[in-house]
Amino acid sequence: MEFLSDYGLFLLKAITVVIAILFVVGGVVAVGARNRKPGSEGELSVRKLNDELEDDREQLEDAILSKDELKALDKDKKKEDKARLKAEKKRSKDGLESREVRKRVFVMDFDGDIQASAVDTFRREITAVLTMARPDDEVVVRLESGGGMVHSYGLAASQLKRIRDKGIALTVCVDRVAASGGYMMACIANRIVAAPFAIIGSIGVVAQLPNFSRLLKKHDVDYELFTAGEYKRTVTMFGHNSMKAKDKFQSDLEDTHDLFKAHVKQFRPRIEIEKVATGDIWYGQQAIENKLIDEVGTSDDYIVAACDRADVFGVRYEHRKTLQEKLGISLQKGIESAFTRILTVLSRQQQSKG
Repeated sequence: MEFLSDYGLFLLKAITVVIAILFVVGGVVAVGARNRKPGSEGELSVRKLNDELEDDREQLEDAILSKDELKALDKDKKKEDKARLKAEKKRSKDGLESREVRKRVFVMDFDGDIQASAVDTFRREITAVLTMARPDDEVVVRLESGGGMVHSYGLAASQLKRIRDKGIALTVCVDRVAASGGYMMACIANRIVAAPFAIIGSIGVVAQLPNFSRLLKKHDVDYELFTAGEYKRTVTMFGHNSMKAKDKFQSDLEDTHDLFKAHVKQFRPRIEIEKVATGDIWYGQQAIENKLIDEVGTSDDYIVAACDRADVFGVRYEHRKTLQEKLGISLQKGIESAFTRILTVLSRQQQSKG
């Protein structure tokens, strides 16, 4: 028992040190971000995912197939290329377009925190895509978010609506979670695809804050609040909250919830909104039964299938990182990786004891 006690104390100290280091590293990265000069923020990175998929396939073929099989495969590919060139020549001779215009699919990622911070780069990616996208193209957004601030996610949702307003098909793929503000974004899509155990829903509004008024009163500390306008401030963390203030705050939450429900109903009219707008969450298969999504599947399957019928491009706006930021991020990743390994080992030990 003494060993376990010492080990537990050591683990708590280690976790405290790790958290302190992460805090310092985060500060270094934040300082580097603030010092970034305007006009040198970053650039748009575009990758053709068809080519990456083909490269992966060819590497597997080289590793798995025999020389005779590779030779036969190469022969078949040459036949296909020859037939395609012949068809293009015939079309050109007949006065038709020499090459069929292929549909294009643009893939973007949105990984949302409580402030929806990713919207700053997301809006630039969408703006860039909209300058090139044709009406028969498609935009796919791989979305991961448990929600956060209403106004921040409202702006992020508005960015997706820009795509819909241009008449371009929008698909949102959810592999882990699209809840609350995340679902506020996802519901705008023409089609929502979610993994079997992805968390969907949480159509509700929550707010909470501590109140220190009794503690301040106990220590003879007065808290004075001055406002102009009856509802400039309703509830507060430091003063006494009257029932009228609480009722007003609750009324504001209800109004926000009503707006949220109307938003979802506008883009998902088949949903029984009062049934699902309880703040509850559902997993993928349950979500499709409640018409919150359209299909159960992963983003990987959807994008691989898209590569068979279209030219698929991954679009990402990347900030140029200073040396200070690069060092900070590398250190942070190393510490996080070590911390994750420690937790994994502890989890396995607990499982083995069971």
